[in-house]
Amino acid sequence: ILIDGTPIRSYSKESLRRQIALVSQEVFLFNDTLRSNIALGELKDASEERILDAIQRSRVGEFIDRLPQGLNTIVGDRGSNLSQGERQRVLIARAILKDAPILIFDEATSALDAESEALIQTALTEVMQNRTTLVVAHRLSTIENADTIAVMEKGKIVEVGSHSELLAQAGRYAFLRKTQFGEDLGRTTESTVPS
Repeated sequence: ILIDGTPIRSYSKESLRRQIALVSQEVFLFNDTLRSNIALGELKDASEERILDAIQRSRVGEFIDRLPQGLNTIVGDRGSNLSQGERQRVLIARAILKDAPILIFDEATSALDAESEALIQTALTEVMQNRTTLVVAHRLSTIENADTIAVMEKGKIVEVGSHSELLAQAGRYAFLRKTQFGEDLGRTTESTVPS
């Protein structure tokens, strides 16, 4: 694995951590203010301007006004006072604030309803601009615009290409997409499913 042409093992763990922002399905928030959960750790000294920019770009601003104390509202243990979609947007705001050149989204929208997913997908699209982004997803709608998609099965890469290239191959990706979107599978049976 190379980062900008340099083997990943050449980097220290600390250096790698500074270069990567992670948004995962499992959201961990502290029983603290919304502001503190966005500007967490090394981000605690971020300027108000940068925090507000991250809030706007992550769509956190769309629910902040209804919170009793806005940014100073205590979010509860693990963010229990927020919906799943709101918690995800807090993680996205944190990733935006970190401004890392590498983003990893690990099933970031898998537990969301369609409306929350659409809001977050819009925010993610903006955040991914001009960054190396790795998206782990089972919902194929979240990766359709990716430059390169690698389809994995049983721990191995079985197909690689863009969305349109993979559909044209009519392999595993095309089958999974048809299955997810309820498209007509014709007479496909278990025995003819690409593996």
